[in-house]
Amino acid sequence: MVNSDKNREVSLRAARESIVLLKNENNTLPLSKNIKNIAVIGPQADEVKSLTSRYGSHNPNVITGLQGLKNLLGDNVNLMYAKGCNVRDKNFPQSDVMFFELSDKEKEEIDEAVEIAKKAEVAIVYVGDDFRTIGESRSRVNLDLSGRQKELVRAVQATGTPVVLVLFNGRPVTLNWENANLPAIVEAWYPGEFSGQAVAEVLFGDYNPGGKLSTTFPKSVGQIPWAFPFKPNATGKGFARVDGELYPFGYGLSYTTFEISDLQPATTRITDGDTLTVTCKVKNTGAIKGDEVVQLYLNDETSSISRFEKELCGFERVTLEPGEEKTVTFKVNRRAYGMYNDKNEFIVEPGKFFLFAGNSSKSTPLNAEFYVE
Repeated sequence: MVNSDKNREVSLRAARESIVLLKNENNTLPLSKNIKNIAVIGPQADEVKSLTSRYGSHNPNVITGLQGLKNLLGDNVNLMYAKGCNVRDKNFPQSDVMFFELSDKEKEEIDEAVEIAKKAEVAIVYVGDDFRTIGESRSRVNLDLSGRQKELVRAVQATGTPVVLVLFNGRPVTLNWENANLPAIVEAWYPGEFSGQAVAEVLFGDYNPGGKLSTTFPKSVGQIPWAFPFKPNATGKGFARVDGELYPFGYGLSYTTFEISDLQPATTRITDGDTLTVTCKVKNTGAIKGDEVVQLYLNDETSSISRFEKELCGFERVTLEPGEEKTVTFKVNRRAYGMYNDKNEFIVEPGKFFLFAGNSSKSTPLNAEFYVE
C-alpha cells in the first residue's frame, strides 16, 4: 500500500519526532502567530526535488517549507519569499576548496533576500543539501553549507532581523559561525512528505520538538572520524587542534524543561547472563507538554581490550504534561556489558561497570555502578 491514510499518519509522526532543536537563544522559538511580516529565504524554502530525491520518496505531494508556513498561518501573515541562492554555485565542488568572487547574478539574489529581511520581523532561512551534495558518491572535502549559502545566511543576519535557520539535509554540518551568531537553529533532516508542515508546527509551537541527534556534529572535518562512542582520550584537548564537538550525540533541546533523577539499579551484583533492571525518574519541570529522551550509558572500568568511554545501552522517549513525572525502566543485558575480545569472541569479563543517565552523551548527571561476578 502506497500513500494510505495510515502510512501518511506515520509519515507525519516521523517528521515531527525526528526534528532536533539545536539552538534556541533567549527563547526565540516558538515564534508568535501575531507576527505580521516574515521573510522566508533560502534554496530549500520552496524546493521539492531535494526532498524527494531520497530512496523511496516518490510522493509528488511534498509540503515545502514555504507551503507549510502558508498552510499554518493563512492570510493573516505577510510571507515574503526570496530564494537567495542555489544549494550549489556554478563552481561547485571546486568552491569547497577555494574562493570565487560572487557573480552579479549571485549578488542580486542575495540582495533581494536582504531587502525582504529588512522589512520582516523575523527571517526563516532554509538551507541544506540537494541531490548533488549528498548521497552515494557525493563525498565532500568539508561539511560547511555548500555554494553561496554561507554568504546568504551572513548577509541576512547582518540586517539585524532575527534569523531562524532550518536545515533540510542528511548529514552533520559544521555550523560554527551560525551557532555563534544566530539565535535559533532547527535540524529537520529530510522529513519526507510532511516536511514543511512539521517544521512550521515546530517553529510556531504547535509541536514541541523532542528529537535527539543520532550522530555527532563536529566543528571541523579535521576531527573526522568523529563518531560516538569514543575510545578513551579520543576527545581530549588538542584533537585536530579543535577541542570538543559542536553538538554531541544524543543532544536536542525542547521548549520545556525536564529533571531526571533517582537512578537505581535493582541490584549491584549480577552474574554472566543476567539482565539488570535499572530505573530512573523524569519530570517535566516546565510550563508546556513535551518529550524527553532519557538515555542510559555504560562504561567498563577495566577490560582486556580498550572499550568505549560511554556506550549507549538504553533510551526511552517519554511524553509528559507540565509537572508530570514518570519512571523509566531499562534492561541492561549481556549484549551491553559483554564485549568482543582480541580473538573476535563475544565474552563477559567480571568486574565493575558504571552507569550514566541523562539527556545526551555529554549531559549525564546521574551515575551508579554494578559488578558482574
